[in-house]
Amino acid sequence: MLLYFLLPAALLAAFIPPKNKSRREQPQECVIAFYNLENLYDTLDDPLTADDEFTPAGDKHYNTGIFMHKLSNLSTIISELGPAGRYHPPDLLGVAEIENRDVLEKLIAQPLLAMARYRIVHFESPDPRGIDVALLYRQQVFQVVSSKPIPVALPGGSKEVRYTRDILYVKGMLFTDTLHLLINHWPSRRGGEVRSAPARMAAAGICRTIIDSLWKADPAATILLMGDLNDDPNSRSITRRLGASGERIHANRFSLFNPWTHFYQKGIGTLANRDRWGLFDQILISRNLLEEQGGNWQWVAAGIHRKPFMLENQGRFRGYPMRTWEGNRYRGGFSDHFPTFITLIRPAGGRY
Repeated sequence: MLLYFLLPAALLAAFIPPKNKSRREQPQECVIAFYNLENLYDTLDDPLTADDEFTPAGDKHYNTGIFMHKLSNLSTIISELGPAGRYHPPDLLGVAEIENRDVLEKLIAQPLLAMARYRIVHFESPDPRGIDVALLYRQQVFQVVSSKPIPVALPGGSKEVRYTRDILYVKGMLFTDTLHLLINHWPSRRGGEVRSAPARMAAAGICRTIIDSLWKADPAATILLMGDLNDDPNSRSITRRLGASGERIHANRFSLFNPWTHFYQKGIGTLANRDRWGLFDQILISRNLLEEQGGNWQWVAAGIHRKPFMLENQGRFRGYPMRTWEGNRYRGGFSDHFPTFITLIRPAGGRY
């Protein structure tokens, strides 16, 4: 079952391509998604990171067979990630919890994903566990202009500066239009939500500084911020520090629109803990994507990719996302997060 937040049906109907029309007379569609891949490690020990448990000698007895099975499972999800009826991978996919570029190379080489011909944007980050974020993109749809990692220093009283996962900034061309992407994996809630909140506020503040600089250079810039934010749509890091709102009409056109507020208010989430759903996996958009102007990209839908086979079917975690690990026991699932996606449409007559 896919969970959607859509524009009114009458508006969506305007985007259904008529028969026997040329490519220029048909609307363009772009699906952009985010997925936390839950500890996608290789089996090799990296002496510079705390990855020992994900080795054959580690507590999880991680091996090539488990690694390849996880790749197959993830490729099954990604190959169908998007709106119902679209049976091919998303055009752009932000990912989190990957150890290095090599695991992504092996993922996109899986039979179900090979035809997408994904390219990768990835940088190693200073995270102690060795996990990073990255972007997979279809070159037929998106061309990278520039990219860079942006460090996130954690607040604290120690003299030694500690860092979490970098923010990945990517500037590119979505067909003929410039798109700015920020891909995130904010600090976890380890130690409690309140105690860990300043770290996420710091990450949100860096994102907001980047966004403000982009809008200062170009007030019409199209910006997407995605990631596992480890906070819900109503958290202060998102509503206040980042300035994101679920209201379509907002006094500040330089605020971000958050389509996931609607889901969260209905008790729908992307991960569960102690019988409570959280919605950490979000894709926020600049408000120019809400404007119905001829020839421009428009946001039309947001969805959570959640199918019955992706859910735990027994035990105390029944109904939760079927995760890869239950402690040190290999559960054989997909991820402890459901992926999210948005759909953008450019009406007929747009630039190619």
